[in-house]
Amino acid sequence: MKTLLTIEELSGDEIRELLSLGHRLKAQRGRHELQPLKGQSWALIFSKSSTRTRVSFETGIYELGGRPMFLSTRDMQLGRGEPVKDTARVLGRMVHGAVIRTFAQQDVVDFAKYSGIPTINALTDQEHPCQILADLMTLEEIYGVGAWKEMKIAFLGDVNNNMGRSWMWAAKRLGFTLALGGPAEALPSEDDLRALDCPSIIPTTDPIEAVRDATLINTDTWISMGQEDQKGTKEKAFYPYQVNKELLRHASEGHSVFHCLPAYRGYEITDDVLEAHAVAIFTEAENRLHAQKAVLQTLACS
Repeated sequence: MKTLLTIEELSGDEIRELLSLGHRLKAQRGRHELQPLKGQSWALIFSKSSTRTRVSFETGIYELGGRPMFLSTRDMQLGRGEPVKDTARVLGRMVHGAVIRTFAQQDVVDFAKYSGIPTINALTDQEHPCQILADLMTLEEIYGVGAWKEMKIAFLGDVNNNMGRSWMWAAKRLGFTLALGGPAEALPSEDDLRALDCPSIIPTTDPIEAVRDATLINTDTWISMGQEDQKGTKEKAFYPYQVNKELLRHASEGHSVFHCLPAYRGYEITDDVLEAHAVAIFTEAENRLHAQKAVLQTLACS
């Protein structure tokens, strides 16, 4: 494993190994025997604003012995039009790895290709692999290692966004049932579903059917960064898929609700539901640190 650009590129075994390492690193926090990033500098190149991603990566790199270097594209020549491949060629000669949070997936792919250094996708419009690893890690903490095998997981709202696509590839690689509930225009295309070739992925426009007997119910903001001009249209279309107390009556007993944050209470999730499931939701946020440390250590030791 030389990069983490998508969940798609990982095998089921690689996902399970990352989760296992994440659990160990969480248990060992503050007394790590291994410092795999000692003497290394890692660039954090962010085109999108961030709270959890920046703090978790800066902390994780530091705790593994490395030095994080935050680089906003507004402060780099990228912001003035320098091609990604030129920036990559320069940074590849100066730093030991890169964490990139941006819009276009191709930018991350090009950076990894031209830099020649370990590269991590910290969110693009296409996928959000680090969040899915943190979610799966949290799921195992609640229900047991590998519990997703016998579980129905539901994702509601804009299910064809980066989180939805990463969940689909996780379902493909790990074999769990994934129900995608959203308006027809927000569901994955027939071509995408055929390419995935995963019969355990079930798209539906019926929110009740999506959550029926589900053990884990996921949601995300309806308005991704860069889509602010679609706010009015999307809110109207997505309101039937709001995660609220009434909808959760159809979920499995002992269900959990996840949200990758930031949450817009009263829109994709109600305030009372978020507060009722706050322990799980903020454990998800915490586990970004531990899952990403697992990724960093794996890349450094490959």
